[in-house]
Amino acid sequence: MTLAIALNFEQINTLDLSPAQTVIENLLQAGTIATHEQQLRFEIDYPREPDDPRELSEIPEIRLWFIRLDAQYPWLPFLLDWTGELARYTAMLIPHQFSTKEGIQYNPEALEIFLMHKIFILHDWMQQQGIPSRSRLKSIGQMFGYDLEDTFFEMF
Repeated sequence: MTLAIALNFEQINTLDLSPAQTVIENLLQAGTIATHEQQLRFEIDYPREPDDPRELSEIPEIRLWFIRLDAQYPWLPFLLDWTGELARYTAMLIPHQFSTKEGIQYNPEALEIFLMHKIFILHDWMQQQGIPSRSRLKSIGQMFGYDLEDTFFEMF
């Protein structure tokens, strides 16, 4: 079952995290967080001028809202739908460009730092939740073109 968090102009511009907090906190309190892996997506209603060519991840106000969300829930990628939402979420947090032929192109150094940061956070959080993590974390790495060896996980 996919979970959707609806965001509007006012919530984004006032950095109001309550739409996300309501959904995420309900999952945490119900103890069902592990059963909602890869099921979260965002529905963003942010009006733009018809001639505004920017993607949502290029709008500073939207990016700032997602940065604030990530500060509160740094393990959120566990819940995000990996078939598009994870890439969009990542684009909200790190520098990137769009290519009509190749799609989103992340800054390579920023992507590596972001990915390693998320791997460490998710590893610790998943252990606290009693969720097996190694294969999941390897899969996240592969989503962004990184092959994480088993020896990497033995270091921490």
